[in-house]
Amino acid sequence: MNDETIRSAIALANKIISNPTLIERVKENPQTELPKLAQEVVTEMSSPLKTDRWIYRIVVLSLGCTVLIVVAGAVLLSIIHGTQISPPEIMTALGSAAVGALAGLLAPSPTSR
Repeated sequence: MNDETIRSAIALANKIISNPTLIERVKENPQTELPKLAQEVVTEMSSPLKTDRWIYRIVVLSLGCTVLIVVAGAVLLSIIHGTQISPPEIMTALGSAAVGALAGLLAPSPTSR
């Protein structure tokens, strides 16, 4: 048994014990109620990364804005100073890191199904 299975079993037991109406429903029809409650517990315990799409939207938006700001800054520097100055190393590092992070987030996962 892994740690996640034990946590979900404890959460299921606590959910049933803490609610007298759930205890009665499970007593009356355990074959129907227990799987339903187990699914609710698993959904409640699942990671926000799996259930909350706004997390990804915020991260992708902020990384995309970082890339755009770095590119705009590099273009602005080249317009103002011509070819005399190259973009600062921090801009190159930020832009590269943001592009790499975006690629990692948006690339399909190599998990086998």
